[in-house]
Amino acid sequence: MSRYSREILLATSFLCGSRGAMQLLELYRKLLQRCDITEEQFCLIVRQCPRFLLVRAPAGDGGERPEDCTVVAKTSLRLCRSYGREEQCGECQQLHLCKFFIYGNCRFGKGRKPCKFSHDIRSGHNYRLLRECTLHELDEDDLFLLLLQNDPALLPEVCLHYNKGSGPHGCCTFQSACTKVHLCQHFVQGDCMFGAKCKRQHAIDDHGRRMLEDRGLSGDIIHNLPFIYRNIHHLTAAPAATSPTENIPDAFCKPAAQTDETDDICLHFIRNSCKFHNECRRVHFHLPYKWEVFDGINWTDLQHTEDIERDFCDPSKTQSSGDRPVDFLTMTRESQRVRRLSTVSSVTKPPHYMLTTGWRWYYRGDQGKWVEYGQPDDKNRTTSVTSRTLEEAFLSDRTAEVRVVKGLREYVISFKDMYQRNPKHNTKRKVRRRPHFVSVAEVEKQTAQ
Repeated sequence: MSRYSREILLATSFLCGSRGAMQLLELYRKLLQRCDITEEQFCLIVRQCPRFLLVRAPAGDGGERPEDCTVVAKTSLRLCRSYGREEQCGECQQLHLCKFFIYGNCRFGKGRKPCKFSHDIRSGHNYRLLRECTLHELDEDDLFLLLLQNDPALLPEVCLHYNKGSGPHGCCTFQSACTKVHLCQHFVQGDCMFGAKCKRQHAIDDHGRRMLEDRGLSGDIIHNLPFIYRNIHHLTAAPAATSPTENIPDAFCKPAAQTDETDDICLHFIRNSCKFHNECRRVHFHLPYKWEVFDGINWTDLQHTEDIERDFCDPSKTQSSGDRPVDFLTMTRESQRVRRLSTVSSVTKPPHYMLTTGWRWYYRGDQGKWVEYGQPDDKNRTTSVTSRTLEEAFLSDRTAEVRVVKGLREYVISFKDMYQRNPKHNTKRKVRRRPHFVSVAEVEKQTAQ
């Protein structure tokens, strides 16, 4: 997905600017106005990028048509609860921000007395997390909407009791004193059959507005809340009902291929033994890796390929060295797109094949140190899976989750958002997949042999 970082950022911005969701075809048309993207590439992005959730229209409402599918913006980022309670949070992987700043109505931030919680989304801690999630270029308002519809602790729930019974407040015993939002549950789910004649509310009433204003929410957010709650419903619905690999209608585009062998570097050419010569479908290059930059028309080779590759193989680095560094998280150099081509993964070939790409999998350990899976950490503990087993699982299903055990603790690795989660404590660590470095001298030595 890194090669489509600009398209993903634009799509995320479009979604957030449209109250967090858009119709599938509308999003594609908006992207076409800003970038050159094919239907197949768009399908690939929506299918595989964890930033997006594709939702079909309810059964019987024409859900097989592309124009009846909705794309909802997702993120795994949350606000840190410990920070909000002024508690120590250790090696935190969540944002340190004032909740009322996100609501757009922090009274301390507007007055003379400064707020004790951060209003700086670009602080050292926050910017690192935003950059890892490739959200650092998103506008402040777009980021806040993205958080509101993904972080379950930011907004009050829709009152379920209000949606039961026949009274004006349903079965809600708190009635006008209820601290939850009174909205029609079927409107939130997108399947209310009564429309404007529904006896349940499809918008925030005066009482709800006052209650939400007391909680610090701005008028603009309150106005958009019914649509935000609909997005929240989609994001929390059963995953099986909204599988991104199945939901793109065939009428929109044909299934995009998982891999394209024309992007692979030819192993035989490196050994001077490719019998297909110029008719070979793979890339002919003298190294098992190739860094290129897109000038708007063509892909051209980057200089200092070996130096860029050496930096990229270090999981602690997010960009290359030099005056014009390559950003490894967004795969860009300044405003230009960058891509890395390589030979096939080593797990797909027998061991005697030379110069395949050996991918290594790392998790971010204590004090920010990156540890390879299967290798001992600073306390001599090892994980139950290795780089090879993770690479095999990743190539088999790039949306899978893998169970891993280290010591007495159990974790789940998600390939979609590249995090390792502790389901018991709901903490997470960043995961990175980087290749094993092979120098030019080593390539020459192996090919000579």
